Amino acid sequence: MRAFNFSPGPAALPEAVLEQARAEMLDYQGRGLSVMEMSHRSAEFMAIAETAEADLRALLDIGDDHHVLFLHGGASMQFAAVPMNLCAAGDVVDYIHTGSWGTKAIAEARRLANVHIAASSEAENFTRVPSPTEWRLTAGAAYCHITANETIGGVQFHDFPATGAPLVADMSSDLLSRPLDMGRFGLVYAGAQKNLGPAGLGVVVVRKDLVGRARTQTPRVLDYAIQAEHGSMFNTPPTFPWYIAGLVFRWAREQGGVLAMQRAVERKAAKLYTAIDESDFYHSPVRIADRSLMNVPFTLAEPRLDGAFLAGAEARRILNIRGHRSVGGMRASLYNAVSEKAVDALVAYMGDFEAERG
Repeated sequence: MRAFNFSPGPAALPEAVLEQARAEMLDYQGRGLSVMEMSHRSAEFMAIAETAEADLRALLDIGDDHHVLFLHGGASMQFAAVPMNLCAAGDVVDYIHTGSWGTKAIAEARRLANVHIAASSEAENFTRVPSPTEWRLTAGAAYCHITANETIGGVQFHDFPATGAPLVADMSSDLLSRPLDMGRFGLVYAGAQKNLGPAGLGVVVVRKDLVGRARTQTPRVLDYAIQAEHGSMFNTPPTFPWYIAGLVFRWAREQGGVLAMQRAVERKAAKLYTAIDESDFYHSPVRIADRSLMNVPFTLAEPRLDGAFLAGAEARRILNIRGHRSVGGMRASLYNAVSEKAVDALVAYMGDFEAERG
């Protein structure tokens, strides 16, 4: 029996995807070899790549005005690639600071551009998203960057305000969980290991008019124009993660697309937040309006019970709910591949534990 996996990443994958990958592991479509063993220039892999891009475009309604790139390095590489491609060394770039991953993106950007923190919730321990009325955007900024969902703190943008500069969003943990108006974004990027596939792959959706601006010292492998020109194959791409991501995209389409994904995650999150809010034993630190539907951090009434709670969860095959070391407590990630059955099991366990220890 497979465990109930609430890992924040690398995260649960759809069982149907894992089953198909297992069936094709040694012999992909009668070719007598694995996808991991075939040339990225082969007709078979080119078909995998083209199908994956077409499915992602269909899921997110991405038009011809955006490139879709499948790259190495996950989201962290894009922390550097974004400023290298979208601004000159002295340009001002705006960042909205909402948590740990925003902190990392800002630290990298400061090595490459003039970063202005246009709004921050750091003083409140990143328990909310700053209201757009608090944003102090820079006239003439090269871009405005947000982290759409903070996996550690559990805060999420539920709307995307208009910005004068191109809006850049790290959507590593909530891409494919809801419909998006891609016309509102200059660039969206995501590490795959949350909702899209296994670790090692980064997906970049970038407006074509923003491509071709890379500073001269940008490494060619990080230059969006070069990668777009070569179909994301300027160098050997992460072929197996790309293949698995393609299977995830097809699975998501078969489930009903991002609207179905959104409805499912809303149901799952409602169950878990209700269990937290109706209890005096569990607590969510995040402002209700800004709570993440993807990552739900919560604490117990007595931190001394954390170890017993985790041990009891593991005994029930409820895994990977320990909170991040920087914040403690618990965290359950509700990505698309996490079933409602898993959430029901967690909620039932929480009730039992409170009855025994509360």
